[in-house]
Amino acid sequence: MASLTLNKVGKTYPGGVSVVNDVSLEIADGEFCVFVGPSGCGKSTLLRMIAGLEDITEGDLMIGDRRVNDLAPSERNVAMVFQNYALYPHMSVAQNLGFGLGMSGVPRAKADAQVREVATMLQIDHLLERRPKDLSGGQRQRVAIGRALVRNPGVFLFDEPLSNLDAALRTQTRLEIARLHRAHGRAATVYVTHDQVEAMTLADRMVLLQPAPPGSRQPSVAQSGPPMTLYNAPRNLFVAGFLGSPRMNFLPAHVVSLADRAVLVQLADGTHLSVAVRPGEVAVGSAATLGIRAEHLALSPAEAGADHHDNSKNNGNHIRASVQWLEHLGDQSFAYVHGPGNTPMVVRLKEHEVVKIGDTITLNVPAGRAHLFDAAGDALVRAPAGV
Repeated sequence: MASLTLNKVGKTYPGGVSVVNDVSLEIADGEFCVFVGPSGCGKSTLLRMIAGLEDITEGDLMIGDRRVNDLAPSERNVAMVFQNYALYPHMSVAQNLGFGLGMSGVPRAKADAQVREVATMLQIDHLLERRPKDLSGGQRQRVAIGRALVRNPGVFLFDEPLSNLDAALRTQTRLEIARLHRAHGRAATVYVTHDQVEAMTLADRMVLLQPAPPGSRQPSVAQSGPPMTLYNAPRNLFVAGFLGSPRMNFLPAHVVSLADRAVLVQLADGTHLSVAVRPGEVAVGSAATLGIRAEHLALSPAEAGADHHDNSKNNGNHIRASVQWLEHLGDQSFAYVHGPGNTPMVVRLKEHEVVKIGDTITLNVPAGRAHLFDAAGDALVRAPAGV
């Protein structure tokens, strides 16, 4: 097994087009690291650079204690699972699984034993004599994963492996990948996806990549860390807006006053709200953006129902909003509203909360759940509760 180290890695194409900038990461043995981000952010290019399928134009890539920038893919001790499965159609499942072992000179008996072991683990041992055309999409994906697993590589690479599956099969296969990693996760694993659910549920560490503006050398990594850290403590507006469905609500504001553990802001309609963040370098009068997630907004107790007891420690932080549309999804409901300054917002309704299109409602904004971003889009640090 091997760790993976990227030190200021970058990729620039002829003509000065930069797609990956200044990526520095340490991915340990057994760590499941997910690269996620919008189209054009360079996540697949970065994965292909690790695999040796794209040249590295800047920085160093280490697998274990070896610098591998100039090594061929076959010399890097990596195994890659592709989006399109890439199975040999004329070979059986067993032959597909064992092809890499045969090319590496592994004795036939040993290769057969490894193939059987991996096939049993993936629950495809009854399919070993079939060809890819006789398999379902999920079965083909398991064969592709098995072909990588059977080689026992130092590093596993997954390039959007579930994107060709339907929704139900994606969920099932995602759970299988998570189970496999828990049971046999001895290698560093890098997994590329555009799907937030995959990233949030699979990752030990999530690396959110951002596209650089044309001609910019902006670092590609917007934020890296445990998924819930990125969700609850986004570093900037890009991270806050990318993670979450629905996305975080953003309200234009300007700073009214500062305290040690709170900043008071004024919204477009004159409403004042307190945000439990440390003021940092912001100044009174400066522009800011208030962020609040749909699930952290709550109807005022009176509007939520007379028998409802509000436990959100209502601190006087209220905004008024008008309901424009309702979306009922069975297990949850969302209200699309116009908030201060006619800013579009989304509110996740609690089970007991009932509103109608056209209603004007009062929403509580908990100071400890709100985020505040300065004029440059950087997040102010949340003030610890009770300190």
